[in-house]
Amino acid sequence: MTETTPTPAPAMTPSALIKELQAKFAVFRDSLPLAIGIDKQIRELMPAVDKKTLRAALGMHANSFRYLKNMEKATTRFDLQGNSVGEITDEHRAHAKETLRERAKKSAERQKAEREAEAARQRTAAKLNQLAEKFSRR
Repeated sequence: MTETTPTPAPAMTPSALIKELQAKFAVFRDSLPLAIGIDKQIRELMPAVDKKTLRAALGMHANSFRYLKNMEKATTRFDLQGNSVGEITDEHRAHAKETLRERAKKSAERQKAEREAEAARQRTAAKLNQLAEKFSRR
């Protein structure tokens, strides 16, 4: 007689965990500045969550555009229940502002490079068309 061991449930992805946190907690849904050490609160309420997955999910959430925009302007941090639990330092606000500025700069550079590449493609196509017309006349 063979025993079958139950297959473990597939590990939750960081993205799926963020969605679950957003469904359960308004602070995640509204991208409010999170309390320092909020990972410990989450682990108490959701002990089955893998630490690495939680760390990755919190990193993704805290680096999202919406969260950084809120961090840039906010003065208060919040716990999972939405209670004010501390002040946001000027250093943390400055970091959020700098991160957003760097992203905007990279985005502008990427868009400029894309425009230049498209213009180069169009010039190449135009030259090829000119050559095709020149040699097809004979």
